[in-house]
Amino acid sequence: MTTRVLTDPDPRRAELRRMRALATGLLLLMLAGFVLSHLMGQQGGWAWLAAFCEAATVGALADWFAVVALFRRPLGLPIPHTAILPRGKDRLADGLAAFVRDHFLAPDTLLEKLRAFDPAERLAQWLAQPAQSRMLADMGRGWLLQALDLLDERAVRRAIQRFVVERLRQWNAAATAGDVLGLLTADGRHQRLLDEALQRLGGWLDNESVKARVSALIVRYARREWPKLMDTVDWVKPVEEIGDSLAERLARAALEELQQVLTTPEHPLRQDYERWLQAYVVRLREDPQLAARVEELKQQAIDHPALQEYIQGLWARIHAALRQDLERADSAIARHLEQSLRGLGQALGRDPSLREALNTHMLDAAGRLSTRLRSSVTEHIASTMKGWDERHLVDQLELSVGRDLQYIRFNGTLVGGLIGLLLHALSVGLPAWGAG
Repeated sequence: MTTRVLTDPDPRRAELRRMRALATGLLLLMLAGFVLSHLMGQQGGWAWLAAFCEAATVGALADWFAVVALFRRPLGLPIPHTAILPRGKDRLADGLAAFVRDHFLAPDTLLEKLRAFDPAERLAQWLAQPAQSRMLADMGRGWLLQALDLLDERAVRRAIQRFVVERLRQWNAAATAGDVLGLLTADGRHQRLLDEALQRLGGWLDNESVKARVSALIVRYARREWPKLMDTVDWVKPVEEIGDSLAERLARAALEELQQVLTTPEHPLRQDYERWLQAYVVRLREDPQLAARVEELKQQAIDHPALQEYIQGLWARIHAALRQDLERADSAIARHLEQSLRGLGQALGRDPSLREALNTHMLDAAGRLSTRLRSSVTEHIASTMKGWDERHLVDQLELSVGRDLQYIRFNGTLVGGLIGLLLHALSVGLPAWGAG
């Protein structure tokens, strides 16, 4: 049958046991020396040994009592003012919480340390280093990838669709259209737009294929409306040639008219266009019937299945594009973030006013935060310590400082022994001093 030995993973416990054993062994050694010196009659050197061991034993026992009384009752006896730490746990918790509050979270102290630290200057130096800004950008890239993994795509897709549709339904399309047209009419932009449209129309009319289609349209219409007349005309000249001639003349006349419009700022067509556009802008802004019609068209467009499908697919495309970029080592997002961070560091390094403004904001934020956290942190520390199990608290404190406290026992033993030697020397020398 094998026996499994359980070992404590905390190395401090073994060290504490070793120091206790050494201190206790020293106490037993002093007791043994005291007993031996008595057995030898306490004469000569044995008297000195007896004095040393007797006082050392008293000192060792006193310090043992003092050390043990911090953590528990010595020998389990209900001696007053012992087991100080477990019995005073609540008082210790309140004292520690007040100490942290007054020395670490005092706004004046905290702000003075931050002001001397000059966080903006240190941030500028740190960000200006390419390795640091690159590291921070890589960290940001990793966080963004994790955020994409955590997002529920279906929920996000529904949220995006709901957000976009709600914003579209709240959008005043008629007023926006009026504002856009108002911008187009500012500084004669609408006239330049008309010029562009007329030039494109002129280019279209001057196209041979367009003239051919117009000629064919004239001939087809004439044969349908005046068939007998067209049969008679065919004896004189083919109707097709007449159609080509008419199409050519119509195109030339239209081009001449377009050229006239383009070169005459006060042309009647321009004036009619100006009046119509200005009136339409006013109607879009003020006519409730036109606004209702535009709103109806907008709602029909929103409810169209194609638009709904497009909105639903927005997140899928955005998600795929973001992931594709962030997974690359040369991510454009990470590169832009790195450049922005480095630029921020360089700007902070060059501009003292910017550093001062940043320090001011940080100090203000730290002041508000420390004021807000003082009471809550104090209460948290106190309540946490009060909620600890007493045995666990004593165990952890003893592991932390118990090893050092054993040196008190060593010192008490040695100091007590030395005092015993001194007192023995004084007692031996007193008769001689008195006789002198």
